[in-house]
Amino acid sequence: MSGSSFGKIFRVTTWGESHGPAVGAVIDGCPAGIPLTENDVQAFLDRRRPGQSKYTTKRQETDSVEILSGVFEGKTTGTPISMIVRNQDQRSRDYGEIAFSYRPGHADYTFKEKYGFRDYRGGGRSSGRETIGRVAAGAVASLFLRELGITLQAYTKALGPYCVPEEEYHFSEIQENSFYMPNNAVAREAGEYVSSLMAECDSCGGIIECTADGLPAGLGEPVFDKLDALLAQAVMSIGAVKGVEIGDGFRASSSTGSKNNDPFYMQDGNVRKRTNHSGGTLGGMSDGSRLILRAAVKPTASIARPQHTVNESGEEIEMTVRGRHDPVIVPRAVVVVESMTAVTIADLLLQNMSARLDRIKDFYNNK
Repeated sequence: MSGSSFGKIFRVTTWGESHGPAVGAVIDGCPAGIPLTENDVQAFLDRRRPGQSKYTTKRQETDSVEILSGVFEGKTTGTPISMIVRNQDQRSRDYGEIAFSYRPGHADYTFKEKYGFRDYRGGGRSSGRETIGRVAAGAVASLFLRELGITLQAYTKALGPYCVPEEEYHFSEIQENSFYMPNNAVAREAGEYVSSLMAECDSCGGIIECTADGLPAGLGEPVFDKLDALLAQAVMSIGAVKGVEIGDGFRASSSTGSKNNDPFYMQDGNVRKRTNHSGGTLGGMSDGSRLILRAAVKPTASIARPQHTVNESGEEIEMTVRGRHDPVIVPRAVVVVESMTAVTIADLLLQNMSARLDRIKDFYNNK
């Protein structure tokens, strides 16, 4: 299977299956000298860990990470960083009846058509549990970015029809509710909505917003490797994400040039923008203002109600998905979106070091 790696210099490869012995990631190209411990990575993994509230799957996993290589005396060594999280609470028997049937909304059919074989236990490689490796890598990338004064923050902007208006963001409240929403009042309304869906054996989706502050201007390339394009690839590669927008995104299509353009001005000798409709990018490169990205997440595909489908024999049947599943994926996916954004930016920062001869000379002449 190809396509399990992302990045050119800061390169991340994830491995493992939902009901296999373990999942994890290998990071190649991480600079040496970054302070890194298992606790740093664990803090990120705890944000996506199951069983944290009644709105998440009851699968009980500690998701304890072990760093197997690439760190010595608390700092990265510049060699590949290998991390492992062992699976502890698999219940493969829950998936026995779908071994020969295709779950609606899942990768069962397409995986079987592509490979002629599939691991039906929780989706195998297509499971959301694969994102553990992404989050572990995102923790390392975020530490690297922090050394450069770059900070990221992701949160739930909307769940179903309940959306937090930008003027009502209260970032101090993100950690105070089960949905990681920047508004406790909206989170309470969303909670009632999700509870009503749970009672009907149904699910919902939502929108995750991620921002990055402190980016230098010039990250990304003007053609195929645009910052926008790579962020979209990174975030769209997360299972259940069906759309990505930067800045005003689709709203820009109904705007006008006079409103959508962000006027420049000078402040303390630096170029600044009065507005940020572009979401921190221009011409495929960062412009030095806040990066704003949103991801649209579909409703959880696994719902405990009868659905029409077909089996591998081509027979039309009714099936009910068993097992333990999130009624809404969004809260646990917040840190995944943040992590993939961090990995993308880290990789582009390292690529950008070779963009200008004068800076290459400065580096080597000042050694």
